Amino acid sequence: MKGSTIIPPFRPSEASLQAVLRRVQLGSGVVMLAYLFLHLTNHALGLWSLELAGRGLAMALRLWRSTPGTIALYGAPSLHFSLALHTIYRRRHWELPAAEWIRLWAGLSLPLLLIRHTVTTRLASTLYGFEPNYEQVVGMLLTSGTQGLQLALLAPGWVHGCLGLWFRLRHYPLAQRMKLALLAAAALLPLLSAGGFIRMMQAVEMTSVTLRAPDPKLVTHQFTLDAWRHHLIVLYLCLIVGAFIGGQLRNGLERRRQRQTG
Repeated sequence: MKGSTIIPPFRPSEASLQAVLRRVQLGSGVVMLAYLFLHLTNHALGLWSLELAGRGLAMALRLWRSTPGTIALYGAPSLHFSLALHTIYRRRHWELPAAEWIRLWAGLSLPLLLIRHTVTTRLASTLYGFEPNYEQVVGMLLTSGTQGLQLALLAPGWVHGCLGLWFRLRHYPLAQRMKLALLAAAALLPLLSAGGFIRMMQAVEMTSVTLRAPDPKLVTHQFTLDAWRHHLIVLYLCLIVGAFIGGQLRNGLERRRQRQTG
């Protein structure tokens, strides 16, 4: 048509795309940090009683097993991990400050907790009808000798989330004024959580001389659940290694092209 102008298709700029990805990363990170906060708080309730911690667990299960909670709980880590793979692939160099290395290590450790938790609780519940409570979970950890691992796996995720949130907030004057209070809160909650979990272990051990036998459903299907956990961890590690190797190959090809054109 005469006089008309052909409008080229809209293509967002690299800067605007990166801004969107950063907001998605922040949003998904906040969801996971909220999950960890509730998880640590539930453990901390064990300082008062095993029963109170159990009530907190029941409320958390109702929240995360609702439709919105399920979408948030599993959608947020999937998005966050996808963006982490994207970052690993696109990174041109690995000369990072110490705080960034700590955040990277802690963030890559978090999915190990989520995989273990998902298989032991959500997958076991969905497939085999296992309904966890703190007495069963703590007893199972004591029987298997993995209670220390449970405490150790929570800490990296919390460190990663707190560091990531601080990197976004540190430019605001209010955040700078509250720096010491935020640091104290970030350090205090894991300590209270560890204390509560230890108190729950003592309470479970005191209820009987011999620990209660594991749930029969878990015993029957333990081999299948262990296989799920193993395969998911292997897949997770392969994706990280693949993203790193792919990024290094791309960087090498780009440097070769630059040398040839130069």
